[in-house]
Amino acid sequence: MNNEQINTALGAVRQQNPLVHNITNVVVTNFTANGLLALGASPVMAYAKEEVADMAKLAGALVLNIGTLTSDEVEAMVIAGKSANLYDVPVIFDPVGAGATVYRTETAQRIVKELKISILRGNAAEIANVIGETWTIKGVDAGEGAGNTIELAQIAAQKLKTLVIITGKEDVITDGHHTFVVYNGHQLLTKVTGAGCLLSSVVGAFAAVEKDLLQAAVAALATYGVAAELAAEKTAQAGPGSFQIEFLNQLANVSPKDVNQFAKIEKL
Repeated sequence: MNNEQINTALGAVRQQNPLVHNITNVVVTNFTANGLLALGASPVMAYAKEEVADMAKLAGALVLNIGTLTSDEVEAMVIAGKSANLYDVPVIFDPVGAGATVYRTETAQRIVKELKISILRGNAAEIANVIGETWTIKGVDAGEGAGNTIELAQIAAQKLKTLVIITGKEDVITDGHHTFVVYNGHQLLTKVTGAGCLLSSVVGAFAAVEKDLLQAAVAALATYGVAAELAAEKTAQAGPGSFQIEFLNQLANVSPKDVNQFAKIEKL
């Protein structure tokens, strides 16, 4: 995976304007839509059980996010996911808060069992709980934990037969056989509600234009991280509100030159 491949994927997102169907949580809907628009993708938020199958088959990617769970929403996710599977639309699943409650954990495990998930993205606690491992979690935020996130990601990928992304201080991307670590990003992302949720949708945008999902995921993480670093630099001392707005600007403006200069990727 090299910078040229990342820039090719980013260029494809901006040129193709892929439709990303999000069934996401109420806290992050606006930020997610604005972030996808800034990047160059086309967001749609459709939740009704009566239309999600039709919308999913039209999309370049389907993103499922269980941040604010309701039983109706879960049913809509399953319907949309089965439609996406039928039409070979990549499904990105963000198991927000898996492990926080029994219902949330069981829902996440149901989704990975009933659907073919193309990419599973979460923090270490969420991924661990999806596969039945123990990891500290408070609310929908992961504890630090003492586990090895690289090993956890690889185990999850092999067990679920899918691509797994574990995000944190460093981001791990693996299909169970090939593993990358992306070192880009900024701590201010943790001060903006929905930064992780938007990332899952950005991964969806890249997966919609790049068939090699490992390559798509690495490109998404590196682009996102570099944009965050540039935003933090431009809003130094200003606080998370200014950072959030500038981050949208940088998702729109991050360039191949920026990626070449700042992307930090390691293949293990």
